[in-house]
Amino acid sequence: MAIKQELREREKRTCLYERHIAEGAFMAPFANFAMPIQYRNIQLEHLAVRQKCGLFDVSHMGEVTVKGRDAERFVQHIFTNDIAEAPVGKVYYGMMCYENGGTVDDLLVYKMGENDFFLVINAANIDKDWAWIQEQAKGYDVVLANRSDDYGQIALQGPEAEHVMETVLGLPCSELTFYSVKTIGDVIVSRTGYTGEDGFEVYASHNYIQQCWDKLIAAGVQPCGLGCRDTLRFEVGLPLYGDELSEEITPVMAGLGMFVKLDKEEFIGKEALARQKAEGPAKKLVGIELFDKAIPRHGYTVLNMDGEPVGEVTTGYHCISVDKSVCMALVDARYAKLDTELQVQIRKKVFPGKVVKKQFYNKHYKK
Repeated sequence: MAIKQELREREKRTCLYERHIAEGAFMAPFANFAMPIQYRNIQLEHLAVRQKCGLFDVSHMGEVTVKGRDAERFVQHIFTNDIAEAPVGKVYYGMMCYENGGTVDDLLVYKMGENDFFLVINAANIDKDWAWIQEQAKGYDVVLANRSDDYGQIALQGPEAEHVMETVLGLPCSELTFYSVKTIGDVIVSRTGYTGEDGFEVYASHNYIQQCWDKLIAAGVQPCGLGCRDTLRFEVGLPLYGDELSEEITPVMAGLGMFVKLDKEEFIGKEALARQKAEGPAKKLVGIELFDKAIPRHGYTVLNMDGEPVGEVTTGYHCISVDKSVCMALVDARYAKLDTELQVQIRKKVFPGKVVKKQFYNKHYKK
């Protein structure tokens, strides 16, 4: 009990923590933060985002700014995507990699101005990423700042998100296209998200984010926890660092090669990733649909039809939107072809299935 109490005391709290408690959220630790997992139930929150609009506290995410004469050159050096000649207001998704191609983190890069970049990194990796970014910056004329404690952040996701942003929060955003950003005073608004639906993310002071939360809850918007954030991102094939990406899982293995721009002059990990792309990775991330209603979970063993281990489940659920038992799994490359029959060991039983596309539900972004 003393150990549990000490862990609770060490947990960080977002600026919306007290509001989660007031809403009756079930709280649990995630990335050293006390975070809401669900409010009423995960399925209700999931469907709210798919059908109307849902509100997420994502203040645990990390933010790093890169400014200065070499800002673009430095970001190009650590980022797999290509931001050369990027217009101000554009957002890019990609990875930071080690020299061997393993993934430091996946992140968003916002171009806020000339030689002014805003990096959004995963909460579980803030300390690791910050130390790594600082180390790589030696020799570059840049000013770095870890702003993770300065910003609160909410995500408003779903087909009604634009209407709610403008009518409830008074934030004009209809002109924003997918993966673009603008500032409104001290508030950063981007048309981004992690659900496969149209939506927005708002970064601002803790006080402003608290005001936004209160207005949205008063307007009847459904608060959503990390439980449905995971089911939503999973069924549209979006990766989670630590599951589908890691120091051992490269972007090429994860099927994210489109965000690895090998025609760039250089970036950390380029040689290793180019070689892996050319030769083909030994393992690949695939989707698997089970023929039964059993639920595959992270870490469960994937078997071939002879019962031999050939991989491991990274994420698995009973997919809410399409009513199927599915998972993503990292398997030996020779078993990655669509329609290949495989099995998943779930406790003491084995359940057959087949390889399918990792996107189990179609995305609905505003292009």
